[in-house]
Amino acid sequence: MAKKDKVSETPATALLRQHGVSFTEHPYEYLEHGGAQHSAQVLGMDPFAVVKTLIMQDQDAKPLVVLMHGNRKVSTKNLARQVGLKAIEPCAPEVANRHSGYLVGGTSPFATRRQMPVFIEQTILALPRICINGGRRGYLVGIDPQVCVQLLGAQPVQCALAE
Repeated sequence: MAKKDKVSETPATALLRQHGVSFTEHPYEYLEHGGAQHSAQVLGMDPFAVVKTLIMQDQDAKPLVVLMHGNRKVSTKNLARQVGLKAIEPCAPEVANRHSGYLVGGTSPFATRRQMPVFIEQTILALPRICINGGRRGYLVGIDPQVCVQLLGAQPVQCALAE
């Protein structure tokens, strides 16, 4: 067997196990700048059900997490308006790494280094299952999207744009 089906524990999977969340593991060959579209393609999944974890910041450089469909972009203007902020923008990769404790490309919303508010595109919650980063590049976990609300207190927002 060329690829391991079992991946070593990450802070994210440890948190999921600690809370009794059942999840499936989906390791894949990581591609630099491949993003959620690449992981969906190699795993044979719908990119709409592969959720990317984006570390962003507000006008005061306070970090926040946005969970978005793999084949959609975030309308930062819509998001800022909905959550009562002046502006929201993506963090530079090195800043995102510091806030989350994960490397960009392997960022999970679970067990981040810093406690940050989490916003989830509302339409993700209508899906029966999603795949989201498990805390390492080349590693997704399949979960019920409601776990994001239950464990992270993710607030539903409408800020998706076609890619």
